[in-house]
Amino acid sequence: MTTIPNNFLGLPKPQSDYAKAKYAVLPIPYDSTTSFQTGTREGPAAIIRASQQVELFDEELEGEFYKAGVATLDPLAPNMAGPKEMHDDIYAAARRVVRDGKFLFGLGGEHSITSGLVRAVMGKHKKLSVLQIDAHLDLRNEWEGSPWSHASVMRRVLDLDASIVSVGIRNVSREEHRFLGAGRADSTRRPTKVEVVTARQCCMDDDWGDRVLNALGDTVYVTIDIDGFDPAFAPGTGTPEPGGLDWHQVTGLLRLVAAEKRIVAADIVEVMPIPGQAVTEFLAARLAYKLLCYIESA
Repeated sequence: MTTIPNNFLGLPKPQSDYAKAKYAVLPIPYDSTTSFQTGTREGPAAIIRASQQVELFDEELEGEFYKAGVATLDPLAPNMAGPKEMHDDIYAAARRVVRDGKFLFGLGGEHSITSGLVRAVMGKHKKLSVLQIDAHLDLRNEWEGSPWSHASVMRRVLDLDASIVSVGIRNVSREEHRFLGAGRADSTRRPTKVEVVTARQCCMDDDWGDRVLNALGDTVYVTIDIDGFDPAFAPGTGTPEPGGLDWHQVTGLLRLVAAEKRIVAADIVEVMPIPGQAVTEFLAARLAYKLLCYIESA
């Protein structure tokens, strides 16, 4: 009797063996700091399940790129002692993957997981740019009493001395607006390590892709909050924001970045499965494989 292996893409042993694989998928089912709809803890399992229906032949690039090897690690157990403790657990688990020379691919879970992953990757890649696809900046210093909240994750990434290019932004708090120094006469107040390309600019400006490339360094970590997409394409998320990006905008950008830069790790977060449909988790699964294909083809 033929069965489907319960791993990302449903790969057989030769292509999913950790020792031989180039890529390592780390599921992190955590959503303890979410502030609106909950359920992203179910995201990693849903993405992995949906990925088993993704075609391994990529029609755009005309090739099968899974043969580089994709191992799926056991899900990381939530640490209910608090988000800082969870951050440390994520860092420890991710550091082992990075030290083993694997391409780390995190699956969330809420966006707070990203700071621990980036911290681990920066142990190997000191000068790291983070490409953030997101509806929100996530630059609050703290949210609901926690500096480790999903709403503060990119602030913690800045604390690690990484630079950030945020794409698809369309909902900004006053605190974040002030932090960026937008609209101030004194331009020196604007943090030099944050470049913001709004969703409106992605629609209106022909050169937005070039802006992203010019702002990124040579070595890139990609974090994709699924709410960067318009809810028409990815309704299964805790904070669906109208006016988002579409499939071709996101994949076109990722292909461009993969061709021009060195992408060394990535994550996809904030998938909240909706009972009775699998639109969002299938998009996330397809997107994860697309990114892998772009990296391999480059």
